[in-house]
Amino acid sequence: MSVDTSVGTREKVRVFVTGSCDGLPELREALERHGELDIVGWSDGVRESSATLTGGHLQVILHGTRSSHLPHDELAAIREHTRAPVILLASGESSALLEEALEADVSDVLLLPQMTENVVFAIRKASHGGRRPQAGGGHGRRGRIITVFSPKGGTGKTVTATNLAATFAKYEKKRTLLLDLDLQFGDAAIMLGIEPEKTIYDLVVAPGELDSEKLAGYITKHTCGLDVLPAPLRPEDAELVTESKLARLLEVARESYDAIVVDTSPFFHGPMLATLDRTDELLLVCGLDVPTLKNVRLSLQTLELLAFPSNRIRVVLNRANTKVGMKPNEVEGALDVKVRFHVPSDGKVPLAVNRGTPLVISDDGAAFSRAIREMAKGLTPAEAAKTQKRRLFARS
Repeated sequence: MSVDTSVGTREKVRVFVTGSCDGLPELREALERHGELDIVGWSDGVRESSATLTGGHLQVILHGTRSSHLPHDELAAIREHTRAPVILLASGESSALLEEALEADVSDVLLLPQMTENVVFAIRKASHGGRRPQAGGGHGRRGRIITVFSPKGGTGKTVTATNLAATFAKYEKKRTLLLDLDLQFGDAAIMLGIEPEKTIYDLVVAPGELDSEKLAGYITKHTCGLDVLPAPLRPEDAELVTESKLARLLEVARESYDAIVVDTSPFFHGPMLATLDRTDELLLVCGLDVPTLKNVRLSLQTLELLAFPSNRIRVVLNRANTKVGMKPNEVEGALDVKVRFHVPSDGKVPLAVNRGTPLVISDDGAAFSRAIREMAKGLTPAEAAKTQKRRLFARS
């Protein structure tokens, strides 16, 4: 697994620093040199920085405190001027501060000293949380976003995403969008056998506000009824698919589709973080090999750091019947999580990939196809609820 450290495709996060605590001056200097951040300014007190805090341009506030308890007055003063996420910085042991912050309007608490990268990670996480739209703001449809992720190439992530999306469209009769966010090297279009005239790059650089009608003009239709928004044709074009544009795209897609299946790159980079903020179900694809297990375990730890809800994570064991000296129950033991979906190895899959036709379409009776269709049913809220009830009755 990799956490993408390149900054070319990232927008700088605008940060303001207030307050004081041990280690804050040194941290501020380190953050000013970091390529992912724009330190707009700083001040020892909140009152004297009111003009800078006002205006809605800030994305994160770092506030240092020497108190061992939550500085309610200082936070209230910040909230008079901005709704940007606040990260509290303190020094030493502050267990009471940590407990009180859980119930307060605070995104995170960091005890200094901290590695610079840890602070940057917390800032980016807070900035994404602050961009989430208010509940109830959409109209009409409220599609579910199902993100397919694997921290290692070759696990069958794109095959899973394309076949799952095709299943939703053809068999579940859902209005479905497949969004390829492997922005530099996406293969979803190839696996579906389509040659798109337009990609996500063309959509985000087009002038004008993005809405459902505009989105409809940039998708490519598959014969099974699936709508596809492919990755850019050139790797360098990925830089223009910024996090803010992607966030808007996902919200518009929710209003237009019942299901949005997102194929991703194997990195926790800006587009992935923006997608996670809006993900209803995260399919974490794993294989029966030690390197993949190691990376999946690291991914689960990273998702925990990102405060991604564990009840939205579904581990998918691909090629689950492969004879390689490792059993599915050993995977569960190594990851300390239950495998939700088992997808068997099927020799028909590579043939279907080379022909550019999803196996669930060309051979719906194949073992792989049956497993994907069961997965699709398990990810449909009504069917999932029925399955849960059956399990409860079976236990009683």
